[in-house]
Amino acid sequence: MLSWALPPICWENPIPHTRAASHSIFYTPRIFKLYIVIWTTEGYNLLMTPFYTRTGDDGFTGLLGEGRVPKYHPLTEAVGTLDEATAALGMARSICQAKETAPLLVTVQRDLYKVMAEVSATPETVDRFRAIGQEHVEWLETSIEAASHLVEMPKDFILPGDSPAGAAISLARTIVRRAERQIAQLLHSGEIDNQDLLRYLNRLSSLCFALELLENKAFGQSQPTLAKGSTAP
Repeated sequence: MLSWALPPICWENPIPHTRAASHSIFYTPRIFKLYIVIWTTEGYNLLMTPFYTRTGDDGFTGLLGEGRVPKYHPLTEAVGTLDEATAALGMARSICQAKETAPLLVTVQRDLYKVMAEVSATPETVDRFRAIGQEHVEWLETSIEAASHLVEMPKDFILPGDSPAGAAISLARTIVRRAERQIAQLLHSGEIDNQDLLRYLNRLSSLCFALELLENKAFGQSQPTLAKGSTAP
């Protein structure tokens, strides 16, 4: 693959952000970098940036559209949690043993990338980045149903740790649940309006639990360690 890039052309421009009426308007200088990139085979992406840009050194970050918000803004927190969930699922995918797990996790990771894009978009650009809908929720439900036929549902709460991949998926599940809570907050406050994002994350946490059981079984632990039980002295 051949690529070619010119040095970036930079200029500053103050851009307001008015995502919601309840938020302040930020007039913060923003540095734009123009990259001309030519790919001979697999297309191109002008949105890719260098490893660092210095544009976030003021504690603000850009959205997919005009405007900047503090890095501790609820939108940024939600995107960060989704990114964390994707990384945790990637860790699980790298060590999973059941043949069904890795393809499911790849699809989920790509879906979460789309969720992050939609949450990062401004009201003016959100329609361009809206990619998660009812069909994605239904796919998760179908995947949960298929996985449920391969494992036995525990009769009580279980402790993570019966297999390396199962433990990794359990950790990812807790991060997904945190992302679900943050997306719920954004929905209730009017920051976002796609209810399917919340449904998707809710079903994803259930799929993670089913895959944890599946990975435990593939590791040779068909009977999970229950949370209730005698404690070793």
